[in-house]
Amino acid sequence: MRHGISLLPDCRPERRSAVEYYRDVLAVSRFADTAGLDYVKMTEHYLGEYGGYCPSPLTFLSAVAAQTSRIRLMTGAVLPVFHHPVQLAAHIAQVDALSGGRVEAGFGRAWLPYEFEAFGVPMDESRARYEATIDAVIRLWTEEKVDESTPFFSFRNATSQPPVVQRPHPPVWGAAVRSPESFQWLAEKGFGVMLALAPLKQQVGLSRHLVDLYTDTFRLCHGDTGRPRVALSTPLYVAETDAAAHRVAEPLYREYLSVWSQAASSWKDVRSSQYAGYESMGRTDARDLRGFDVRRHGTAVIGSPESVVEQITELRETYGVDTFLWNVDFGGADLATMEPSLRLFVDKVLPNL
Repeated sequence: MRHGISLLPDCRPERRSAVEYYRDVLAVSRFADTAGLDYVKMTEHYLGEYGGYCPSPLTFLSAVAAQTSRIRLMTGAVLPVFHHPVQLAAHIAQVDALSGGRVEAGFGRAWLPYEFEAFGVPMDESRARYEATIDAVIRLWTEEKVDESTPFFSFRNATSQPPVVQRPHPPVWGAAVRSPESFQWLAEKGFGVMLALAPLKQQVGLSRHLVDLYTDTFRLCHGDTGRPRVALSTPLYVAETDAAAHRVAEPLYREYLSVWSQAASSWKDVRSSQYAGYESMGRTDARDLRGFDVRRHGTAVIGSPESVVEQITELRETYGVDTFLWNVDFGGADLATMEPSLRLFVDKVLPNL
């Protein structure tokens, strides 16, 4: 198994400024590098408090690259539907060069209606745009004088610069949660799959059947060339005892839920054929989560080192995971909260997995 940190800022500006957030997550990224963890992952979102502090994962990962020496830098995820492939291919390649070949490109289809509205992109085009843009990015990394003509973009005779350092191109991942089509497409392309557990157990939507669909399709399409890769992101907090862990983590998890539910409420009056079942998230009211039972209904990994080992083992067996990307900044956690938990994870959890 590989392990890394996954960052998805959910800070309310009145509680934590962007300056404070960036300072702390850069520090925890440096710690992850020196501690021997495998990845730093950052997501892309806009406008709201859910992810709004990171509109550009590549900008953040450039800063991480300058302050670390070995840890891999993963976008988790950039959103191709809001970018032109020429721009996206060049920007990822630039960070690959700046980092000496440490970038892994994670792509997501985007899921928040207000982001699509702001960019003027129809949600019902999201899958076609996502797939066409990623295909074009791969061509720009691996070919010269590329021609593309799609309903969403077109260009001729394009040779992307700077070239990528990694050959034939940086490792590629794609986010998938509910849609069988996403799991199949990623497998057919030979890409890794990034899973994320919804914060409420009743809305997880992810099943081992979908992961098995991915791995079976991958092996059918690629045989012994390459291997399926399954990464999972969910919040993590470790303390010396279960009681101490829950005392610190539960208020942070409820804050994370509150911010998430406000973002998800944008689904209240939205329907899209590309996002079957997502409208149910619009029925979650942040006011109903104040007394939320984190132990019974949350999906975070919280507890003592011994308890966390058991929870990770169960997740691995349930979803066939080979890479865990731990969301350590949930609820606007600061460095004084994140670092002791991550240190215990490295010292007392990892040796027992």
